[in-house]
Amino acid sequence: MTFKKLFLAASLMLGAVAAHAEQTLDIGYQRSSTLWILLKNNGQLQERLKPLGFTVNWHEFSSGLLSAMNAGSVDLHADVADAFALFTQAANAPLTYYAREAPSPGAQAIIVAENSPIHSLADLKGKTVAVSKGSGSHFLLVSALKKAGLTLDDITPRYLEAPDAVAAFSSGNVDAWSIWDPFLATQQREHHVRVLSDGSDGVANYNRFYLATTTFATAHPEVLQVVFDTLRQTGQWVKSHPQEAARELGPLWGNIAPQTVELANSRRSYDIVPVKVDELAEQQRIADTYYQARLIPKPLKIDAISVWTPNSH
Repeated sequence: MTFKKLFLAASLMLGAVAAHAEQTLDIGYQRSSTLWILLKNNGQLQERLKPLGFTVNWHEFSSGLLSAMNAGSVDLHADVADAFALFTQAANAPLTYYAREAPSPGAQAIIVAENSPIHSLADLKGKTVAVSKGSGSHFLLVSALKKAGLTLDDITPRYLEAPDAVAAFSSGNVDAWSIWDPFLATQQREHHVRVLSDGSDGVANYNRFYLATTTFATAHPEVLQVVFDTLRQTGQWVKSHPQEAARELGPLWGNIAPQTVELANSRRSYDIVPVKVDELAEQQRIADTYYQARLIPKPLKIDAISVWTPNSH
């Protein structure tokens, strides 16, 4: 090969590499997105995606997450609670499910103050209960009430996001609170509370799902494979190194005490598994419940979702 041809070939190769290297993976997450928070902090995902020519841009959402997901404005989304994911399906959002966290039924609960006269779910009749509208804890509340022979019409729901509910609950402005970890663990360790019901009673499994824009999932399955494997390994690390994980996460979660983080993590499975439509009966149950409660505008068929499946799992 002549020098001119060699130079031309090398230039074309470098140009292709440069073009490949310019690709950006945009990831949306929240402060509660445990595994993403760890990966953002340690840079491990960034390193694993380098050989594929991707660099990672992280986008933290304190609000507006649903709008971003519905619009497909980022490529990958961190874990969202089972119920939350249904709102994206109801909006016909261009999303594909690429991973699921196995059930963590004890990671959310309905709590009351330790000295409260409320001692059972039936005692909630006529009471005011704080809950984040449309959250997994909202479904827990609906499902637990149903088990006790009650409905939302038998109580007064106060639809508050978690930070506002903290103040309402601590001041006694609400009688009970349906909430998830780490807020639950914080209340249990730092305040005097009792658990009326959690998902362990068989009322709510509490799965969490990871979603990608369908366009990205179709175009880059090799990226999803790296992401899936990295999430799975990170979840295994959290469970096998509880104290170390708690020390690392505490400051990243807003300076929560490591013991509180460890309690919260003990109730999360962090077991990242493939999404299988025939294992989503609980999602269908939540969808039906939410439609009946007029929280979503139309009935949903869970088997209509788009699913990406990893290799060798």
